[in-house]
Amino acid sequence: MSHIFPRHTRQSPPVAVKGDGCYLIDASGIRYLDGSGGAAVSCLGHSDRTVTDAIKAQVDELAFAHTGFFTSAPAEALADLLIAHAPEGIDRVYLVSGGSEATEAAIKLARQYWVEKGEPQRSKLIARKQSYHGNTIGALSAGGNAWRRAQFGPLLLDVSHIDPCYEYRYRHDGESLEAYGLRAAQALEDEILRLGPDTVMAFMAEPVVGATAGALPPAPGYFKRIRDICDRYGVLLILDEVMCGMGRTGSLFACEQDGIAPDILCIAKGLGAGYQPIGAMLCSAEIYGAIEAGSGFFQHGHTYIGHPTAAAAGHAVLTALVERDLVSRVKDQGRKLEECLFERFGQHPNVGDLRGRGLFRGIELVEDRSTKAPFDPAKGLAGKIKKAAFEAGLICYPMSGTIDGRHGDHILLAPPFIIEDDQLTELTDKLAEAVDAVI
Repeated sequence: MSHIFPRHTRQSPPVAVKGDGCYLIDASGIRYLDGSGGAAVSCLGHSDRTVTDAIKAQVDELAFAHTGFFTSAPAEALADLLIAHAPEGIDRVYLVSGGSEATEAAIKLARQYWVEKGEPQRSKLIARKQSYHGNTIGALSAGGNAWRRAQFGPLLLDVSHIDPCYEYRYRHDGESLEAYGLRAAQALEDEILRLGPDTVMAFMAEPVVGATAGALPPAPGYFKRIRDICDRYGVLLILDEVMCGMGRTGSLFACEQDGIAPDILCIAKGLGAGYQPIGAMLCSAEIYGAIEAGSGFFQHGHTYIGHPTAAAAGHAVLTALVERDLVSRVKDQGRKLEECLFERFGQHPNVGDLRGRGLFRGIELVEDRSTKAPFDPAKGLAGKIKKAAFEAGLICYPMSGTIDGRHGDHILLAPPFIIEDDQLTELTDKLAEAVDAVI
């Protein structure tokens, strides 16, 4: 009998015992192609010796030193490397242990910034429906997925949520992509004006929405308009790249493709590639300067922030991404995966939309392609596809509630950056087998 508290008490997952490139192997020897990188985590696959050697070497020297007393060489090196490649204006790195911690830190920093600046009335946060920013109370409050929020509603912070930039569902007939992007962004200005511009501290969004909307990219011009609106009203822009960052969408930072830079940026998942739990909240020199010139103390912290062993892993992962030019490989393999998906699912009667960037791809499933009507949530389509794919030897990331937290189903794909052409074919074949078997 296991004493583990599992994700679901009615499921008994197999025991994973070994990683081999793009595959995970269980105790009975079955190999599973990791078509989602777990949850867009394992960008380097599961057996990268450079990273494991870096971790072992660091443990031999120094496993842990509390940041209340020390900094460490790995933490300093990782911060330097991140800033060397970060969007313009980003200057400081706050290392944490994962994505929820990164977004929580971002929300608290945004609030403290305005307190330090002498504008304590700025306390309102705006985010988007169908976003996901983590599972701590602050991060869950910012997230806009109704299903995840429902039972914790009385505990959550008062956060405003505007409609997402969701072209497949919300663009009008005859409306250009560019016109739709501007219209979608206008929702932010409208909400700022409704709340009162001097009360809003920040707007938080994922450049490409991951878990809750299935690799949903913005319409052209959307984020440039968002940046302009934030600048007009002095609102901080927080970009959550926990899932879509670190090369996943074809640029090291996802926002590069939209031609903008945030004030605060959150990363995790691909930063550690699964080899160690690590994330980071990055901020601009201006925000750091406000804290430095004020109290000097960010009222936040966790025991394992800046963990030397985790930082050594993160540095090894980021070095691999840069020196092996894996981001370019993401572009190449991403195009091939897109072609495979369109070939197999482009005319599928139950596929409404194929979307994404790089090796971050989503498939939105519909019961009626012509009307875009979703399947009845009672059918539990996403969960059944996940199970069928797993039985076929494929790990993928199907989710329900794509449209509003209850209706709609999608499949998220985020394979390792090292995936080969024949494995892309294997992924597509096994996924098609699972989808067709369930539907």
